[in-house]
Amino acid sequence: MAIVNTQIKQKTIKSETSLNGVGLHTGENVKLTFKPALENSGFKFKRVDLEGEPVIDADANYVTNTQRGTCMEKNGVTIQTCEHVLAALVGLDIDNVLIELDASEPPIMDGSSKFFIESLEKAGIVEQEATRQEYVVTDVITYTDEESGSEILVMPSKEYQVTTMVDFGTKVLGTQNATLTHISDFKDEIANARTFSFLHEIEMLLEHGLIKGGDLNNAIVYVDKELSPETMEKLKVAFNKESIAVKTNGILDNLTLHHPNEAARHKLLDVIGDLALVGTRIRGKIIANKPGHFINTQFAKKLSKIIKHEKRNYVPDVDLNQEPLMDVNQIMDMLPHRQPFLLIDKIFELSDSHVLGMKNVTMNEEFFKGHFPGAPVMPGVLIVEAMAQTGGILVLSTVPDPENYLTFFMKIDKVKFKKKVVPGDTLIFKCDLITPIRRGICHMQGYAYANGKLCAEAELMAQISKVK
Repeated sequence: MAIVNTQIKQKTIKSETSLNGVGLHTGENVKLTFKPALENSGFKFKRVDLEGEPVIDADANYVTNTQRGTCMEKNGVTIQTCEHVLAALVGLDIDNVLIELDASEPPIMDGSSKFFIESLEKAGIVEQEATRQEYVVTDVITYTDEESGSEILVMPSKEYQVTTMVDFGTKVLGTQNATLTHISDFKDEIANARTFSFLHEIEMLLEHGLIKGGDLNNAIVYVDKELSPETMEKLKVAFNKESIAVKTNGILDNLTLHHPNEAARHKLLDVIGDLALVGTRIRGKIIANKPGHFINTQFAKKLSKIIKHEKRNYVPDVDLNQEPLMDVNQIMDMLPHRQPFLLIDKIFELSDSHVLGMKNVTMNEEFFKGHFPGAPVMPGVLIVEAMAQTGGILVLSTVPDPENYLTFFMKIDKVKFKKKVVPGDTLIFKCDLITPIRRGICHMQGYAYANGKLCAEAELMAQISKVK
């Protein structure tokens, strides 16, 4: 497995765009607004109806319920049934979008991703400066749910592909398969595949008031049992219809299938939406047998954990002999630090969201005089300080006169030291923004590498302050 930096530019939308509808399970009227987002921010949901307008990242680790869709929760704030929205974003090859909601659940629309696709295309899609990272699959990874018999795996492939195989063991809906060979075909082949349910499930949900926003225009209902007069009357009331009937293909009337295998295609749509919660693009082929939101999101959590481990141990490929973006003199023009407390020598990369720096550790360092002089080891706190100075370049690059600012720590969190650093080592520092820089506050994830291995990591928060 490997995390690679591709040459593909990240994408967001050109302008904001909105849709209105009802939530399938809540029945609440809801407005959803897609907004452009910064590079490396991914997909985020914002609840504008709640105090403080809390934001939840589209992250598999926040999934708490998968019974009737994929639901996330963070600090008591919930986002329900997010998979159709996320599938549309991935299907249009978009990387960064803020999704604002004034209720807990996106509008169900027609039960597919079609209307989200149309809205996003109306807004326009634009390239950003930063390039995209991909998780390249080199070995088979699997997850099996013994109870349901469901299985999902990813195997090596030149691009992201998905195959779903469903078997409900009923006469009305037996075995179906669907395959998406190119993500660019999502719009035409998968996006309009609508959600579906069986009659016995609909009856149970109606009794418990769990599909308040349902009608015959946003879900295919497969009739897997005899439709009694009593049930007929309940459905007529629930769906506000004067008459209800079953078509010859075993589907409740008022709907015509878009595809003979629409159920399998919708399951594929769900897989793409749920796996968006991994947070990193996947270069591999997904094969899902009897997929569902539970196994999809469990697999997403497993992949997320593997990818996080890979990222932590990913050593940036830096040609130390190349002309640096900034040498030590240019660094001193920006940072107020001076020897012996200037702890970085070169900057190789600098963008709106990350910075890459370097330090040669020599025996002449002042701190070796008193820190284990018989067996010199660079103090861990100075590795973190050097990491922070590298991050200081990132935050100071946002102001026109960095020489007039000082950078102060606000918080250091989740610090880990993996291996010692000794004279002769070359330290590579990489800092990535966790959240966008606001009011001179920089929240970043820092890594330090020596001899091709991760030696330290920390979450850092700092603020720049103008010198009076």
